Amino acid sequence: MSTLTLAHHELFKRMPDECFDSFETLYDHCRRQRANSLDLWESPQDVLLTHDMTLCVCEDGSELKLNDWSFSQLCGMAGVQKGTVNRLSPKTASKVLEETLPRSGKPLQLLATNDVVRSVHGVAYTRLWNEELLDVVQEFASDFTPPQKAADGVHTGLYCGEQDLFAFLIDPAGWTEINGEAFAPGFFIFNSEVGKRALGCQTFWFQKVCANHIVWDATQVTEFSRKHTAGVREGLDEIRAMIETLVKYRDDRRDGFARIMKIAMTERLGQDADEVTKVLSSHKIPRHLITEALDMARRQGGFTIFALVDALTKLSQEVRYAGDRVELDVKIGKLMSLAL
Repeated sequence: MSTLTLAHHELFKRMPDECFDSFETLYDHCRRQRANSLDLWESPQDVLLTHDMTLCVCEDGSELKLNDWSFSQLCGMAGVQKGTVNRLSPKTASKVLEETLPRSGKPLQLLATNDVVRSVHGVAYTRLWNEELLDVVQEFASDFTPPQKAADGVHTGLYCGEQDLFAFLIDPAGWTEINGEAFAPGFFIFNSEVGKRALGCQTFWFQKVCANHIVWDATQVTEFSRKHTAGVREGLDEIRAMIETLVKYRDDRRDGFARIMKIAMTERLGQDADEVTKVLSSHKIPRHLITEALDMARRQGGFTIFALVDALTKLSQEVRYAGDRVELDVKIGKLMSLAL
């Protein structure tokens, strides 16, 4: 089994204003951000950098501000060190970038949200909106929720900043048995509308999530990522299939458990106390517990498998020593196999 730390690392990178309390508020934020954004395709010769480090790209002469990420991208395209440019006056810095930015015939792709340029790319980049990724989750895993808040009471596992999105979702009611141990399903998804990170997903079954969002004892871990090139939307199909498989496995296990419970609640372990005693004794249940369990089950309406397992489980909690209690619980648990 694995220990997954991706959500743990995200926790310590995120500011409070990047945290969202629910999937719905995260989705609404991404939807509004997309609605307020424009992809602008401009010839490099038509992109003017003013002396106060704003971009003039529109026909009406309106100016767009650079944020830290888009400024970093411009420096990378120009082949100059961001740290060096930051030490210059705005007028000198704009002159440096004006003279060093490539002026090829290929257009630049600018993402502008309101009056801020969030990213600058060449033609090879293909944008995938955060809303599109969350649509997949909403379609196939709408009952998944974020884990408990981190120990600081702020970080939620749902994050979206100016550079990327990350979401950690689990099904706290989806516990099932895998190789004799209890696990619940969960997954991470991530994306960047501005090219900061790849599109990706990681699904898993886990036993515990701690207060620092470390996922302990994870099994059946599946990972996928894809760069934002021409085939990035095919990545959504991969993520859709991964989440759908996770949910189907959970539902199959849950349905199987429901069938067993239905049988256990109707099928009798014996017609009378003597028959039931023989069955329970063959499973090495202590005699004194059998007597008490019979009385409790009789008051519940009969000697069904469920009534007897329920009675014995309650009685096992009164066993003094933990080792004896665990051993007894294992024996009681095996009685449910009689409903198969």
